[in-house]
Amino acid sequence: MTTYAIESRMLSEQDTAVQYATLRLHEVGPWLEKTFREVATYLDRKGAGPSGPPFARYHRVVDDLFELEAGFAATTPTAGEGAVEPSELPGGLAAVTEHFGACGPIEAAYNAIETWVRAQHGVPAGDPWEVYFDDPDGDAEPAAWKTEIVQPYRVAVS
Repeated sequence: MTTYAIESRMLSEQDTAVQYATLRLHEVGPWLEKTFREVATYLDRKGAGPSGPPFARYHRVVDDLFELEAGFAATTPTAGEGAVEPSELPGGLAAVTEHFGACGPIEAAYNAIETWVRAQHGVPAGDPWEVYFDDPDGDAEPAAWKTEIVQPYRVAVS
């Protein structure tokens, strides 16, 4: 069983450029690959990044159906074009952990964050997102892939 180290971070709001989709879990990988390529090309053409690694924000609709927002932080706000739209990642308090390996067993990291937030007398403050530090088509072995999970939260008022 993997143990996840969780830390609290104060995040700054980030301007992003993203694409949106509603997908079944098995459709996510191919869509992310295409989306990251298109958003990175757009940001490069506009001289607005990308700034940092790609991310995907997930909102579970039912079972394995998710609404996704995926792209990159931008160095400056953008207007969007075609399927690429401006967005932002929120600032504020967030619980953060790292998952190493393929994304299949990543649910344990989400469970660890949920337990940790409750132990801090906190409640989620919006949907979590994943930050991808390795390219699945790159040289890194899947066991070494690093994904950061970020869950905004707020301390519950008694």
